[in-house]
Amino acid sequence: SAMRHLPYFCRGEVVEGFGRGSKELGVPTANFSEQVVESFPSDMSTGIYYGWACVGNGDVHKMVLSIGWNPFYKNIKKSVETHIIHTFKDDFYGEILSIVILGYIRSEKNFSSLEALISAIQEDIEEAKRQLDLPEHLKLKDNFFHLREGKTVNH
Repeated sequence: SAMRHLPYFCRGEVVEGFGRGSKELGVPTANFSEQVVESFPSDMSTGIYYGWACVGNGDVHKMVLSIGWNPFYKNIKKSVETHIIHTFKDDFYGEILSIVILGYIRSEKNFSSLEALISAIQEDIEEAKRQLDLPEHLKLKDNFFHLREGKTVNH
């Protein structure tokens, strides 16, 4: 069921998250608002996905995305967190993040330690990079992002 909704397009404002991604994990993530999270199909599997992301009208970058409750942190609310595989100079809270989710890496799971979680995240990033270099994924890189101004998808 993870793949049934893919490719999945989404666009929404970046809001402040839990502040853990960059500080504890060394992996900064962009969080969508609750409204955007609630717009995702309710039967879309939780877990780790990969795809393309674009902030504002910027360049399109590879990304890895987590959908779920982050069992390690025991969240009460479902979150959708995007890690863009690119180094940005500044935070981009309030910017519009556009993503297209293309594939599924693994289900959500708990970890015995922060180190184990970090190591899994690094593996997810490497897997996302490998997948997104495939021709069938590269060809989707720009499809969604260069729509006419003002035309949004799912929102």
